[in-house]
Amino acid sequence: MKVKKFQAGTMPEVMKKVKKELGTDAVILNSKPIKVGGVLGLFKKSHVEVIAAVDPTIEHVPKKETKTEMKGDFSGQNAPNDELLKELKSLKAMIQTQHHQPSYPAAIESIHRHLVSQEVEPMLAKELADELQKLTANRDISDEQWTNLAEDELQKKLTHLSFGHESFKKQYVHLVGPTGVGKTTTVAKIAADALLNKHLKVAFITTDTYRIAAIDQLKTYAKILDIPLEVAYSLEDYIQAREKFEDYDLVLIDTAGRNFRDAHYVNELRKVVDFTEDTETYLVLSLTSKYPDMSNIYQQFADIPIKKLIFTKEDETSRMGGAISMAVNHNIGVAYVTYGQNVPDDIKPASRKSLVRSVMEAAANG
Repeated sequence: MKVKKFQAGTMPEVMKKVKKELGTDAVILNSKPIKVGGVLGLFKKSHVEVIAAVDPTIEHVPKKETKTEMKGDFSGQNAPNDELLKELKSLKAMIQTQHHQPSYPAAIESIHRHLVSQEVEPMLAKELADELQKLTANRDISDEQWTNLAEDELQKKLTHLSFGHESFKKQYVHLVGPTGVGKTTTVAKIAADALLNKHLKVAFITTDTYRIAAIDQLKTYAKILDIPLEVAYSLEDYIQAREKFEDYDLVLIDTAGRNFRDAHYVNELRKVVDFTEDTETYLVLSLTSKYPDMSNIYQQFADIPIKKLIFTKEDETSRMGGAISMAVNHNIGVAYVTYGQNVPDDIKPASRKSLVRSVMEAAANG
């Protein structure tokens, strides 16, 4: 497989580059809008970035061979693109799953394809399609009824799980998760809601001492909300901070965002944070992440009791299948969904119905 990244001002322009270099048999693996150029972050131009691949064993290869192989240069470095390799493995698994699936009626096949396009985990999408086929055997059903049936079956998968959030059961609440998912902003949103709407006495603790910017950001929120903040550099600091805030109704702990795909960092977290019975822990994940990555992160916390998930960046994606897959496959509920940077706004309690509807909406409109 020959893989290369292309950039141009518009999709037609970038596709010309793809066809010229990889030929007409090239397959688009990923595409996204990007910003390039500019000065000091200003005046950047909108471009389109495409990752394309072609099998060099096929007959219709371009006349001009390129030297860019899978091991080639995707970003200016001669190293494999791990994220791309994972996407290719996921794509291969999806194709294998589809290859072995039974032959569905056209309406069910359309729903199945839609679920997969929404990044519902392939085996879960197949399971739902199989159930639809059993339910609708020898029945004459309209397009609208097909969509409604699919929604009902998907909701059944989530019925036993807890969605939304009314109040925290414990005094000390940890938010954990990888870098870049928006934990600090989410902490501030939850604090503002508890303070302004529930009239609770709230305090902050941060253990994210790896990034000065994170501490400064939380300090700003603490000042605006008039909430006390303690910075914990060690487990001893953390315990002292908790003792200092023992008279508070809710103490929100913002933890360091590290590479939690490596179990080492979860062990490091335990050296600073005490996950005891009087705490609740919520795992924050970005909806822009792929399901396999979210699942790997969750599994790294196997020894830490995760109460619920919090999903961020709903405004940055149109695919919500990963969230449903996480809930179903890991048997865990969802507390909140966030959709922007505004504090105290841009956060809402998670809804089972809303999550399913967001996945099936495009199918209904199609």
